Amino acid sequence: MTDELTDGYLHRIRELLELLYPEVDSCALAERAAEAVGVDLSAPHPDIVEPLDLWSERDVLMIAYADSFRDGEMPPLQVLDRFIAQYLEEVISGVHVLPFYPSSSDGGFAVADYLAVDPSLGSWDDVVSIGKRVSLMTDVVLNHVSRSSLWFGQLRRGEQPGVDYFITPDRDADLSAVVRPRTHPLLCGVDTANGRRQVWCTFSPDQVDLDYSNPDVMLEILRVINGYLTAGSRFLRLDAVAYLWKELGTDCIHLPQSLAVVRLLRTLLEWREPRALLVTETNVPNRENLTYFGNRNEAHAIYNFSLPPLIIDALLRGSAGNLQAWMMSMPPAPRGCTYLNFIASHDGIGLRPAEGILATEECDAMIATIARGGGLVSSHATTSGPQPYELNVSLFDALSETHSGPDEWHIERFLCAHTIMLALEGIPAIYFHSFLGSSNDAEAVSETGRYREINRRRLDYPEVAAALGDEGHRSARILGELCRRVRVRTAQPAFHPNATQFTLQLVPSVFAFWRQSIDRDQSIFALNNVSADPQEVALSDLNLISTDSWRDLLAHEPTPQLLEDGHIELGPYQAVWLTNR
Repeated sequence: MTDELTDGYLHRIRELLELLYPEVDSCALAERAAEAVGVDLSAPHPDIVEPLDLWSERDVLMIAYADSFRDGEMPPLQVLDRFIAQYLEEVISGVHVLPFYPSSSDGGFAVADYLAVDPSLGSWDDVVSIGKRVSLMTDVVLNHVSRSSLWFGQLRRGEQPGVDYFITPDRDADLSAVVRPRTHPLLCGVDTANGRRQVWCTFSPDQVDLDYSNPDVMLEILRVINGYLTAGSRFLRLDAVAYLWKELGTDCIHLPQSLAVVRLLRTLLEWREPRALLVTETNVPNRENLTYFGNRNEAHAIYNFSLPPLIIDALLRGSAGNLQAWMMSMPPAPRGCTYLNFIASHDGIGLRPAEGILATEECDAMIATIARGGGLVSSHATTSGPQPYELNVSLFDALSETHSGPDEWHIERFLCAHTIMLALEGIPAIYFHSFLGSSNDAEAVSETGRYREINRRRLDYPEVAAALGDEGHRSARILGELCRRVRVRTAQPAFHPNATQFTLQLVPSVFAFWRQSIDRDQSIFALNNVSADPQEVALSDLNLISTDSWRDLLAHEPTPQLLEDGHIELGPYQAVWLTNR
């Protein structure tokens, strides 16, 4: 590496470290940070990657647990690899494998050992194998660790280094301004060799927050990230990063130091592995979420948290007004950045990202309709008391009926939701249960008392294989059609994550937008009927170029030139992708 390039990276890193740790020698700390994340200061710099080449229309991810599938014989990670090879080869480009580390609770997010694989799930070899088949996203659970972790055990015993890795405020500290994602007490007691202490627990008493004001904590996490990169991870998902930095007297969310940490990680990542991508997970109102792009120097991708509740609202009401208004207000992702679009995940459907977009009565109606289908609602603490925080429900059951009640269009409504997501600006991510059309797991909620378990059912692989082998089974129908639509999507340059997007204003029940490839050679008009009633769209409203031959990419049979009729009919929940190529 040239001295000039080395000095340039070290200078940027030093500036960020000086902001975070003004009392520490930033020159020495910068070199330690680079080495911790695996940078060889004497090696040539990897080739710089053109921002638009970081991803393409071929990128579609799946979200899954390491033990999403079990067969009673192979380790679950190997079964997951087998499922991808058998059913999703050349369909998905990557998989977000939820935390596979030893953990004590919260579906893996109470991490006991960052650099180990839970032996009940498999081994690092199994993780590496998946990463060789498709791009791998791993979780960097950097906000907190489990009470079962080595560092927390050191706190209890008064031993280094863990004794200095946690936040232990005085009992009389004023924490009234702290923003809470949960309703349990923020501080939890623990007996230590130095007496009774109170530790900061943002998410649960078993998930104890780390103290990033100690630079040694930062270096530890950089070593963890280096381990994940070495194992083949391409996407690094920063879990709960909005709550990372704590400062008494503030709301302790989105603090400047937290954003500086994201900038630091992106700078180090660009130096260490230019094709690796930083993804921020911030389940907050839309305007706050957008700040994590920074000035193209923070997240490569942000979770598009407003999308799930707004798509569901549109399909339950039969009107795309709120979804359309939100999308018209959304800025294109900056160059070198993109959105990560999803409508279902291991967590619930966040309601905070719909704040300021859905009216209170619209949100209440969505909650009531989903409750009729067996869904639940979790709350978070606010100064005015507990407020709805997320809907806990499988996406399939969330769309089982509309505000008007049940109908015969359940599967069509479910497929429409995914088809909208697949066409939008950004990289789509599909939850493994959505590929199969899974229903609520009410029994797991009853057994554990945890609402989020309703959408976390682990599946018996032989049973899944049998269902997928039956053409009439719901799971087979859904998987087959979703895979078909994904394959169509991944062949269209106009669906590049950074291709032009323009929202169209048609009838309220048709959510429509236009995509154009970066080279301007392909246009696609995405028309989505979000209602159970047939809709008619005048092609003149789309401003189509009449000399082109427009065809529907999603039609099962080749479609003739569409302009001859002057309009297009959309059946209940039908999606159409009109293209000139």
